Amino acid sequence: MTSATAAIVLDEVTFRRQDREILRGVSVRVGRGEHWVVLGPNGAGKSTVLGMCGARTFPTSGTIDLLGHRMGRVELQALRRRIGHVDPRLPLRPALTIAQVVFTGLTGNTDLPMRWHPTEVQQQRVAKLIELLGLGGMASARWGDLSQGERGRALIARSLVAEPALMLLDEPSTGLDVAAREQLIDTIDGLARSHADLASVLVTHHLEEVPETTTHALLISHGRVVAAGLVEEVLTTEHVTAAFEHPITVERQDGRWLARTRRALATVAS
Repeated sequence: MTSATAAIVLDEVTFRRQDREILRGVSVRVGRGEHWVVLGPNGAGKSTVLGMCGARTFPTSGTIDLLGHRMGRVELQALRRRIGHVDPRLPLRPALTIAQVVFTGLTGNTDLPMRWHPTEVQQQRVAKLIELLGLGGMASARWGDLSQGERGRALIARSLVAEPALMLLDEPSTGLDVAAREQLIDTIDGLARSHADLASVLVTHHLEEVPETTTHALLISHGRVVAAGLVEEVLTTEHVTAAFEHPITVERQDGRWLARTRRALATVAS
């Protein structure tokens, strides 16, 4: 896989903020159509990695290639339009409807510009995405009246409306109860099947939130890569224990991941 054919290539990336080193020597290559999860403890550097994948954070040293373009040698706004971003903390006005929220994915703002009107083709695409994401009949529902789960699905529709080649999901299960979380994970799994060429990177703290269709994983700790590669080779007891610096047993059941402390398991067994 060359830099031109990969969706993301981080090569020996280091990032410093003032006197603090956030990332050191991070290298990872995400192929088109691959679905990655980034895991690690608080402060590990996950958000910084995602910012680089979204062409919003520049490295102190090292290189970043996104969708075949070298950061620093490409017009950033054009590149960012090819990257969908799902962030549950996005500041959206409560009065916006679901349809309007999805339309903001075309304008690249958190609100609709004055005197902006979507074309008929754009309206049809938004309607199809709202239906695809399980929000059929809710296009006129107000953002302020939605559940967290409905907001999550609307944000995914927003990220897809510009037909991106890469999707970034920044802790999309934040604030969701168990049922809403599972519905959102099912939605993400469905997208992996319906959008075969779409590459994705999902950041989470919890193995239980890793979708079944995840193909690869990146484990980081203290700004360094602990392991990166095929998900079944990375999400092991040994690697997860090393990343979180705590004895954690990792299991996989029916395609989903479970994490338990070894002490808790030993107590149950006794």
